[in-house]
Amino acid sequence: MTIQSISAYEILASGGFPTIETVVTLENGIKGRASVPYGASAGSHEAAVLTDGDPSRYLGQGMLQSVKNVDEVIAPALVGKDASDQRTIDSIMLELDGTANKSNLGGNSILAVSVAVARAAAAANNLELFEHLANVFNTNPDFARLPQPMAVVIEGGKHADQTTDFQEYCISTVGASAPTESIRKVMESYHHLKKILKAQNFSVNVGNEGAFAPSGIPSNEAPFTFIMEAIRAAGYQPGQDLAISIDPAASEFFQDGSYHLKLENRQLSSEEMIGYYQQLLEKYPFVSIEDPLHEDDWENWPKMKQVTDANRVVLIGDDLTVTNSERLQRAIEAKAISAILIKLNQIGTITETIETCLLAKSHGLMTVPSHRGGGESNDTAMVDLAVAVDAAYIKVGPTRGERVSKYNRLMEIERILRNR
Repeated sequence: MTIQSISAYEILASGGFPTIETVVTLENGIKGRASVPYGASAGSHEAAVLTDGDPSRYLGQGMLQSVKNVDEVIAPALVGKDASDQRTIDSIMLELDGTANKSNLGGNSILAVSVAVARAAAAANNLELFEHLANVFNTNPDFARLPQPMAVVIEGGKHADQTTDFQEYCISTVGASAPTESIRKVMESYHHLKKILKAQNFSVNVGNEGAFAPSGIPSNEAPFTFIMEAIRAAGYQPGQDLAISIDPAASEFFQDGSYHLKLENRQLSSEEMIGYYQQLLEKYPFVSIEDPLHEDDWENWPKMKQVTDANRVVLIGDDLTVTNSERLQRAIEAKAISAILIKLNQIGTITETIETCLLAKSHGLMTVPSHRGGGESNDTAMVDLAVAVDAAYIKVGPTRGERVSKYNRLMEIERILRNR
């Protein structure tokens, strides 16, 4: 279990810019490999993504400095350490960095090592990554109920051009069933959605997350009608078999104290924005709504939660909480959310991520691990983590290799558990 070497290098992420991949090699020759994502739409309180800023190379988005930090700073501190002691490994890196947002070494550098160490330790113990994480952090997962798909099927905001103000429109499973069947139902609806959009002369090109990004949509509400029609066309009942989840990503259209819905030429106060959502929640079958308000609009999140509770809809914090236990604790005390989105790169280590998940679980909050929009990789650690912490859903786009790799891993885990 002793770490023999750690090396890093650049690879390409889904947007065509670099990200970092790290390989950890143990003394017995076993290796663990991990790459990290980053978001085109990111909360301001997230862990730092360290890029080079050299305009002559990848338009300033290179990650050679992150690679150097792994090779020259992190590796010397971890070589010789026990890979099975994840908490200590992560703690050493946090001390090396010494900043609140990991801006010294980069959250991307730290996370790549954190996940690669976990993978190496899992392999050395002949365990799947989800089993290893469950053992190390004593999460006691219920493998009889695996995470369900929350698939982004229409995207707008920062993830597409000339579309909706809202960032993500998702189809989610209602209730629990085998992931293979749940994914099938969602994907069938997605394919029917393509036919519906084409019939109305909308483009069916896809955006950052592999979801449709049709320009010229007349309103932020229109995608709901298309999704409802697609679910029915696939032979399912909206609200009974499949339903809607959305992520408006409201911080992206909050400016000068109000919410700017450019598509509808409206500027709304927080209370007016809550009223806007309330009408939608009463009209359509929702599972959840994520980031409906600005990331620091703490005064109004509890008011929004009263509305979602009344409509039996889950209110998810993402930019509000950024997988950070301190911000999550504040949200819990304020009664601001009923679920938290989980993104490993928002906080930067396996340990901090799982501790945040366990804090949420201890207060009865749902966890939803998620992909990233603009810079996703083929790494599937988020799925294993979702299984290890008993997450209710994973939020991932429906097409593009870096997205379907997550659903394929979830179905693989289902097979592994079924065949035991």
